[in-house]
Amino acid sequence: MNNPKKNKNTESKLEGFTMKAYMSKTGVPGPPPLGIFKERPTKSTNFRRFYDRGDLPVSVDHCTRGRRISWKVDIRTLDYFHFLPLFFDGLVETSHPYELLARHGVHDMLEVGGSNILPVIPQLIIPIRNALNTKNIRVMCNTMIVLQHLVMSAQHVGEALVPFYRQILPLFNLFKNEKKFLSYRIDYSQQMNVSIGDLISETLEMFERFGGENAFINIKYMIPTYQSFKKL
Repeated sequence: MNNPKKNKNTESKLEGFTMKAYMSKTGVPGPPPLGIFKERPTKSTNFRRFYDRGDLPVSVDHCTRGRRISWKVDIRTLDYFHFLPLFFDGLVETSHPYELLARHGVHDMLEVGGSNILPVIPQLIIPIRNALNTKNIRVMCNTMIVLQHLVMSAQHVGEALVPFYRQILPLFNLFKNEKKFLSYRIDYSQQMNVSIGDLISETLEMFERFGGENAFINIKYMIPTYQSFKKL
């Protein structure tokens, strides 16, 4: 049998802002969580499809020091308009071997790309934004380190990124105070602990350093709490 006393004291849950919600012994549930920090699942990438078809000039090399990538061609001869956005597209990958190939492949191409990089900047923005929008801390950390390498990779690249701050900085603003540390593997012999908040601060400073005279005001517009490194 039901306990009448228990039923008498039980509050009924009603929808807010209704007349019944103001009655005694009623309760209104709080708002649902927004989930703004919730990790988003990634979709299948063109990078994965190209690799599975054998259309990428890289492979995983299992050596005595661990795993590394091996290029089948001279990187300098690659069509950067085609391959650099493709490798940036793979930055959202989290499984092996795609994550390893995309991350190291991007750094290798930025290392020797020179004048081939600047004309491709507009094609890199959507892959960068997609990687940041996953809200996966490991993916975001990888992307921050790639962005730091990108602005130093060739002359005027940092300035070319300034018009695209509105597309890539909103996620910086959301996670800039996140101090949770992540064990980040630089390669298969080195490892360091980083937080996404610290990486965001470092990346914004490099954006300002290499972004020209308009970089600071555009960063400040998107992230009002940002303080110029020149004032520190």
